[in-house]
Amino acid sequence: MANKTDSPSTRLDDAARAGWLYYVAGNTQEEIAAKLGISRQSAQRLVSLSVSEGLIKVRLDHPIGRCMDLAARLKSRFALDLVEIVPSDPASTSTTIGLAEAAAAEIERWLKRADPIIMAIGTGRTLKAAIEQLMPMECPHHKVVALTGSIAPDGSAAFYNVIFNVADTVKARSFPMPLPVIASSAREREMLHSQPMIRETLALAAQADVTFVGVGEIGPDAPLYLDGFISDDELKALQKAGAVGEICGWSFDAEGKLIEGLTNERVASASIPSRENSLVIAIAMGRKKLPGIRATLNRRLVNGIITDEATAEGLLA
Repeated sequence: MANKTDSPSTRLDDAARAGWLYYVAGNTQEEIAAKLGISRQSAQRLVSLSVSEGLIKVRLDHPIGRCMDLAARLKSRFALDLVEIVPSDPASTSTTIGLAEAAAAEIERWLKRADPIIMAIGTGRTLKAAIEQLMPMECPHHKVVALTGSIAPDGSAAFYNVIFNVADTVKARSFPMPLPVIASSAREREMLHSQPMIRETLALAAQADVTFVGVGEIGPDAPLYLDGFISDDELKALQKAGAVGEICGWSFDAEGKLIEGLTNERVASASIPSRENSLVIAIAMGRKKLPGIRATLNRRLVNGIITDEATAEGLLA
């Protein structure tokens, strides 16, 4: 066995096999050691490696009482159609842990439907983490459409635009938005949106049955600013105008009202789909995002949310 695991590729093969035997087949580490002809310590290391390398994706498929209570209260307080609360890790500063897995599970539930659906999807770190958790699927009868542009300020592909990742993983028909996230002017945005191909994509997004979006903050760590879509002066102007969050580049104030003028004049994203005729789910958590998340719920910019215990408690405080 020692010779077999010398190369990285064969070691990953062994880790995948050990992970499958442990998490799927339910073998103990002693049983894995016997079946693979290795020591118990080696079996334990291989099982750990299968998780650390992302070969095995672990999800908790059991509702926790505290989470269920918070979900019911949030649903009632904000008249939401879907609420999913995941446990919080007090020691973690991650804004995706637990959330990505829960979002992936909800996305998969929709993609497993037999009837064709249109799924709209935003962009951002949390959504990218969720898409990375998706199981490979064959969904050629569904359509997945991007709400945001896929071009970064320097002309490269926007790193956190996930439409191509989704298409590759679930083999659904995908409809990217071949636009900058924020146009150079309002006139340029109008010109871009007038193109036949873009008009069709915008119309498709408006028909979405379900939509998944992230909520960005408008602070020093604003994704729009960190990723180079807006300048320092533009960020300060948004803050001065009262912006507390953004969805797909659309900045809004503490009441959930879109900021007039400024960068919103140039956002090339599609409008957020109707909450009256479809389900729009925000995937977000964290203290910095609380004002933005609260504003989206108060204004009903979304009618569903996937978040964690700590954020839910903050929203209910």
